[in-house]
Amino acid sequence: MEPIIVVKFGGSSVADNIKLNIVANKIIDLYKENNKIVVVVSAQGKTTDNLIKEAKELSNLPDDREMDVLLSTGEQISIAKLAILLNRLGYPAISLTGWQAGILTDENNQNAKIDEIEPTRILKELEENKIVIVAGFQGINQNADITTLGRGGSDTTAVALAAALQAKHCYIFSDVDGVYTTDPNKVTIAKKLETLTYEEMLDIAEEGAKVLHHRCIEIGQKYQIPIITKSTFNNKKGSIISQESKMEGTTIKSIVKNDDIIYVKMTHIGNQFISIFNTLLENQLSVNHITNNAQTLQFTIPVVQLNKLQNLLETKLKEYPTTYQNVTRISIIGHGIKNDPHILHVLLKLIQEFELQILNFEITECKIAINLSERVDNHILETIHSQLIK
Repeated sequence: MEPIIVVKFGGSSVADNIKLNIVANKIIDLYKENNKIVVVVSAQGKTTDNLIKEAKELSNLPDDREMDVLLSTGEQISIAKLAILLNRLGYPAISLTGWQAGILTDENNQNAKIDEIEPTRILKELEENKIVIVAGFQGINQNADITTLGRGGSDTTAVALAAALQAKHCYIFSDVDGVYTTDPNKVTIAKKLETLTYEEMLDIAEEGAKVLHHRCIEIGQKYQIPIITKSTFNNKKGSIISQESKMEGTTIKSIVKNDDIIYVKMTHIGNQFISIFNTLLENQLSVNHITNNAQTLQFTIPVVQLNKLQNLLETKLKEYPTTYQNVTRISIIGHGIKNDPHILHVLLKLIQEFELQILNFEITECKIAINLSERVDNHILETIHSQLIK
């Protein structure tokens, strides 16, 4: 069989019929090079956001299973439209939902993990020289219920399929032509990175940069699948995420500013830390940056989980006085930065000059991260970037 290439297109790439034509032409170019093509697509534009909004107009805390049934429809619209277009253009294509493509997951609705992929149907269609278009972000569990993989999960679908199919490459196409030293929409002087290691990209994703789903990077690293990020709308060279790295040296790869964080402080918890923590986990809250001391528990959650937290504070955790606030986290990521005290010195000096209050910070081999007590403007990010990345 000819080489298999997996290509993924995000929501902004397939947002309307004009953009679908651009996507179709890119797929056709790859197909003409005698490749077997598997395409993964997201829902069009803001479809998923709109579906979530509509669901919350019906219920403040919609059932997770039913949300998966609802949200999975967005990707199904995208795959059908793209298949219709490619067939009209004279290139055989077939759309497959996550379950038709053999994507089997656990039972964790809204944030399911892929257990395995049974690619028999995909391989059959590829043998017939069809372009196979798979719905990203979704699968099926052992109860035959639809599951979704969490926001950004189409990236994970693509890399997981690349691993299962032993694909030659996995391309992630979006409206940005690669990975930058910071968000180019926030800082105009951001620089594109030609290469990153899996570890560096994983830190960038986990700190909230909306570039790649962090789980897709874990799969890429596990199965040694090079991930290439490119723009749908130009032919510029993208960024390559792989295992290659310099042997030594300090290089700042990215500065991430994450404003989508809720800082939570619970008091008078007594010796109930384990019980409280188990309650948070059982309700699928993504708890991070935990501090437990002097009758107080402090942690962060993503802002999208605030409704879940509020519900718990009104029911199972109502006996514990709790405050929460929207904060900013700034993270500096790169190989060996722990060993360069100049980086931390510059960062702390700037925070002092801006009169910002630090809640806490952490230092690892490849990351310095600081939680600030309030949301801060993008000009602070730009100043830090200009001081540390020349």
